[in-house]
Amino acid sequence: MDSRDEKTKCRLVLNPVSGGGDHAERARRLAESSGLSVVETEHAGHGVELAKQAAADGVDLLAVCGGDGTIHEVIQGLVAAEALETVTLCVVPAGTVNILADGLGIRGMRHGFKLAESGETRRLDLGIANDEPFVISAVVGVPAEASASVSPGVKNRLGRLGFVIEGIQKARSSGGLRVEVEAISDGEEITWQGDALSVFAGNLRRFMEANERANAEDGTLEITIVEPLSGIDAIVETVARRLLHRETPHVTDLQSDRLEISALDDTQVRFSLDGEIRSGETVRISVRPRALSIRVGDEYVPRLD
Repeated sequence: MDSRDEKTKCRLVLNPVSGGGDHAERARRLAESSGLSVVETEHAGHGVELAKQAAADGVDLLAVCGGDGTIHEVIQGLVAAEALETVTLCVVPAGTVNILADGLGIRGMRHGFKLAESGETRRLDLGIANDEPFVISAVVGVPAEASASVSPGVKNRLGRLGFVIEGIQKARSSGGLRVEVEAISDGEEITWQGDALSVFAGNLRRFMEANERANAEDGTLEITIVEPLSGIDAIVETVARRLLHRETPHVTDLQSDRLEISALDDTQVRFSLDGEIRSGETVRISVRPRALSIRVGDEYVPRLD
């Protein structure tokens, strides 16, 4: 049964070249049968403008058919239009990896359109890094560099495996970044300085596994600081954390709703927001609790333990 009332105005933002680029015609047919009008992105950054226009047109439900990058653009547009209170987002996955869709329990394109018609709506926390929103994670260090290095051809052929392979290669060649991390955790000010292979701030996603869900409804981020490791140390600590759920000496975990990451050697900090690469001398990260209204699948729960 359709949970939308007759006054609900629905629209689909379609990226016709996401993933393998073979989904566009099917998406148009499903959108028509679901009662969604369609607008299409034509260039990088176009999703921002289309989201702003949707908000200006009074759209209540905005579905996005594409990958995580397209969804990131649309959320940027909704934030810029100050439309988070009036627009509900729905993800229709059509990218190569679709990490956000996985985290929301959305199993494919047809399932995404079904949720647009009758899915449950939740309010998720929204991370903000240097005034730009993110839903999945903000990452400084090796995972961000790996994301930047994977070519579109490798993404299409290998999907998530391409990111894993590139991440291993980057980790082997990286000596880490000299950084200072200042955070507020449980009301206390915490400062960490040293060489870091990665600083991971997870909102919907946790550090250890690409599909391991974090609690995106508790008003905090899961922060993981990973120091450079030798090959043996990496294996031992990975086993200890994943299988035995133990703390390890080269990894620092904390919960925080505010943190600042600064380079100590006058270099630019390269970081990714939901896979989109950015840079700056300092990364300032905060949380807007339960700011994003979004449709989720039946398999979604705030936290998997």
